[in-house]
Amino acid sequence: MAKCYQCPRKCGTDRDKAIGYCGVSSLKAARAALHYGEEPCISGTRGSGAIFFSGCVLKCVFCQNAPISHGGQGMEISEERLGEIMLELRDKGAHNINLVTPTQFSIQIARVLEKVKPQLDIPVIWNCGGYESVETLRMLDGLIDVYLPDFKYADNARAEKYSFAKDYPETALFAIKAMYDSVGRVQSNADGIITRGVMVRHLVLPGGRHDSIKALDMLADALPVENILLSLMRQYLPCHKANEIKELSRKLTTFEYRSVAEHAASLGFLGYTQEKESADAEYIPQWDMTGLT
Repeated sequence: MAKCYQCPRKCGTDRDKAIGYCGVSSLKAARAALHYGEEPCISGTRGSGAIFFSGCVLKCVFCQNAPISHGGQGMEISEERLGEIMLELRDKGAHNINLVTPTQFSIQIARVLEKVKPQLDIPVIWNCGGYESVETLRMLDGLIDVYLPDFKYADNARAEKYSFAKDYPETALFAIKAMYDSVGRVQSNADGIITRGVMVRHLVLPGGRHDSIKALDMLADALPVENILLSLMRQYLPCHKANEIKELSRKLTTFEYRSVAEHAASLGFLGYTQEKESADAEYIPQWDMTGLT
């Protein structure tokens, strides 16, 4: 981990000795369990084998998982234990292994997957914020079956203000194109569970519908919309530090969300939308170290 360059921050921290920009040093997670709160093609009927990692390479002011992504809550685990956790989730009937916010541990995860992936027989999902290094993604070729990135912003100023990543739009779009080049078009099994491909998530923010529409335009220009899925999320809540920013201190309106959803449909995107009831704190997991010991 000496001089870490796994993410686009390229902070160069020796994470054997210190905490990186991501807020963590050694391998750390906060929960590993069957998770039913993902899109139907991921959670299915038996649940997704979700492993929630601590730390994050983004610093989103509205993060719903802030206690673990920013606060560093979690438990240090060994690479050997991570492999065991994946196999335990498989044995519990998980439709997939869902690696949530994994970027800061890409090297360790790749080593684990090289050992255990032949035993899994279920897809492995890279569930990330979209802010990825293409070099790191190339290291994951053959190990990841489904990429589930966010594409948060089209505007650099918004990306800087809300996630402290001014280069997010171009960096994330370049990374998503690399993900698509790696795994190709979306494929599903007989039960409707995604087994390969890319599904992009976009969270519509209050006051941000014009940026959302532009982000969808950028995505449609970059990738064949008929070969990917879009998950257009309505679950925004003013979490973490969002109440300190006037335009983010409220929930999304029906008009804002519906106008973005209609634009997505006009571009030919297929995938998922959400009802307004999804904006509820009860859907945020408990960071209780379930499944780690």
